Amino acid sequence: MRGKTGAPFVRVRQRLQNTAAPAAGAPLVRNGRILAASAVLAAVLGALFWLLAARWFSTAQVGRSYALLSAAMLLATLGSLNLGDVLVRFLPTAGERGRRLVVRCYLVATTVGAAVAAAFVLVAPRISSGLAELREPLSAVLFIAATAGYAVFVLQDGALTGLRRPGWVLVENLVFAVAKAAGLAVCAALAVAAGILLSWAAGLALAVTAANVVLFARALPAARHSPAPDTARPRRMASYAAADYIGQLGQVAASKSLPLLVLATLGAEQAAYYSLAYLVTDTLYQAAYAMGQSLTVEGAADPDHLAEHARRMLRHTAIIITPATAAVVAAAPWILSLFGADYAEHGTTVLRLMALSALPNILFGVAVHVARVRQALISLTGLQLAFASLLLALVLALMPRYGLTGVGAAWLATASAVALALTATAPRWLSADPHRPYRFFRS
Repeated sequence: MRGKTGAPFVRVRQRLQNTAAPAAGAPLVRNGRILAASAVLAAVLGALFWLLAARWFSTAQVGRSYALLSAAMLLATLGSLNLGDVLVRFLPTAGERGRRLVVRCYLVATTVGAAVAAAFVLVAPRISSGLAELREPLSAVLFIAATAGYAVFVLQDGALTGLRRPGWVLVENLVFAVAKAAGLAVCAALAVAAGILLSWAAGLALAVTAANVVLFARALPAARHSPAPDTARPRRMASYAAADYIGQLGQVAASKSLPLLVLATLGAEQAAYYSLAYLVTDTLYQAAYAMGQSLTVEGAADPDHLAEHARRMLRHTAIIITPATAAVVAAAPWILSLFGADYAEHGTTVLRLMALSALPNILFGVAVHVARVRQALISLTGLQLAFASLLLALVLALMPRYGLTGVGAAWLATASAVALALTATAPRWLSADPHRPYRFFRS
């Protein structure tokens, strides 16, 4: 009799548990979607800024400003030593050490970023006459300060993400975009020659200030009492940062060198068609990567459910990226025609192939973030370098014969090959046992 009366209560309890189970992954999916939206928003508003700049300033001013700001952002990214991903991985469980960790990462990134920028200021004008502006003391100081400031901008995204404040990442990018666009309009009205650089720097300063007020006044104090404090030592964090940095450098080197390879092999016009195709495709890649950062945060805080989180992230990332990819493939000619009929005629095929590569790349992104959570340093570096090496090899093999179509095919073939390998080895790297070593390569 007792068993019969208790049975309904057992069933009700089981139903409540089953109902609550999906909610356990709610922060994972919700935060991932916010981060993906932030990445897309940043890309779209960044393109809008340069569209306005092209309308309000001369071609020469746009060209010089774009070159300088691109150099500053590249140097800041390299100088940050990938510490943004370190904050994403270790801040969720840093507890009271979180503030100290953020401050140390800021100091390292700004120091290295400023040093790299200073070296660039000394060397670049001697190599390129287009950068002669950096010979002027004021321009040199502003360039170094902008590089150091952008390094903080990169790191604060990682800090806010690691502290589960993705909404502020989106707000920060929106503030940056609106502020620099407003500054651009004012500078254009006042005919300020360096208006593009000044408006960008002013927007950056405002965004960095606002985000760090939130970070140090609200987010970090609220995270002082971590439910599962991490015992990782600084040396372990340094090893993690170095391994991930090497892998990221390989990927950056591969992706950023391709326009130069296309330029040298196929000419300037084909390089222009490729660059716009890459710009659109990179938005899909960045959205998937941003979703994966949420997996790193939740996996670090709850490693016992990492495999479950990874599968959920695969599913929800595919739900977002698949229709977006389909839209790009279908609308490729119309997207490129915004830049001119020649772009649509010559860039449609390569854009479609590269956009399709974003689908198998979802699996690669999740595998990299799983490796980050488990601090599997060899696999973390190996996966990223394997992708970069295969991509470069296929481009060099296919581009001379098939042109831009070969470049697009290389992107799709690389992502597909890596995804197939990860699928075949999933039991080794996507184990439900948090204590089982992460293995992509056989030992």
